[in-house]
Amino acid sequence: MTDPSPVIAPGVSELFQLLRDGAPRTRAELAKSTGLARSTIAARVDELMRIGLITPVADGVSTGGRPPSQFALNPTAKVVVAADLGASHATVAVTDLTGTVIAERTDVIDIADGPEVVLSWLVEGATGLLRDVGRDIRTVAAIGIGVPGPVEHSTGKPANPPIMPGWDHVDIPGWIQEHIPVPVLVDNDVNIMALGERALAWPSVGNLMFVKVATGIGAGLISDGHLQRGAQGVAGDIGHVGVARGGDIPCTCGNRGCLEALASGPAIARALRAQGVAAHTGTDVVDLVKRGNIEAIQAVRQAGRDIGEVLTTCVSLMNPSVIAIGGSMARVGEHLIAGIREVVYTRSTPLATEHLAIVQSATAEKAGVLGASMLAVEYALSRDALAVGLANL
Repeated sequence: MTDPSPVIAPGVSELFQLLRDGAPRTRAELAKSTGLARSTIAARVDELMRIGLITPVADGVSTGGRPPSQFALNPTAKVVVAADLGASHATVAVTDLTGTVIAERTDVIDIADGPEVVLSWLVEGATGLLRDVGRDIRTVAAIGIGVPGPVEHSTGKPANPPIMPGWDHVDIPGWIQEHIPVPVLVDNDVNIMALGERALAWPSVGNLMFVKVATGIGAGLISDGHLQRGAQGVAGDIGHVGVARGGDIPCTCGNRGCLEALASGPAIARALRAQGVAAHTGTDVVDLVKRGNIEAIQAVRQAGRDIGEVLTTCVSLMNPSVIAIGGSMARVGEHLIAGIREVVYTRSTPLATEHLAIVQSATAEKAGVLGASMLAVEYALSRDALAVGLANL
């Protein structure tokens, strides 16, 4: 039987992977880096230019005679759609192949409204943004989506997500592709936040944790430069680790004493109400802290200590260089991070914390959509996607 998969000419992928970093290179430099003959390089450059992925740029410095032509990634050749679906808010954006946002839209939307409502919003938002920026659906290379729950990465289907009723094993890629027929990649929202944070703020850091503290608590883990999803896609689900102070406090997962039941936005608000402080949501807690409410500041600091208790174990297991704290509760500023540092720096070994930075997320509320963009861009610029592009010439 004939193999129906696209065949990619030898050297094309290697050549493109060199050029996708955006740095201009001449044919001679490409030949030296790849070991391919100059004639082969010329042919492969022509192929990549025909599908628009690379473009000529300003000529290089001449050593005598005609200046050599240079080539680099063309970031506007295609666009990707990026969507960050949270528990109560959602953002959809159109970005270029470097992850630069061209247009975006954010709305209040409840993930518990179910897939039909939320995914319809996503499709309508994406097509509207594409129309606004004058881009056709045929120019979309891929779609990246983050959701607030565990995801079976190979299929893009949520797997028993605690705060996403009605979403279990829903075929999100298939649903989206009925409306926008392009590759669709889905991952846990904290995983994509880790990708976005690293790409924007820590590109040279190989070992990083992104901790989201919001309606839930979770972590995205990057080890040796690669996102770690685990066997079932639940790596980093630290919100459901038991903590000493948890006792019999019930959690949405069905267990008791989980970190999320003590230190998430709703949990902090509940603890404040028990003290007679009017706080119903995580946003109320943030507002109280910003107004200098002592009870709220103390509750947030204690939540930081509880998170630090779990992160101390993570530091011993993962030995990250950076722990970035994000999510809606990170808006309380240093109070939460101070509690985390207090425990982690006290209980972890000196060698593990000698060069460990525990910081507020640099990408803030943009982390999710930037990470979803990176997820889509990585696929769009991959060897498989390149093979399909060349086969369709």
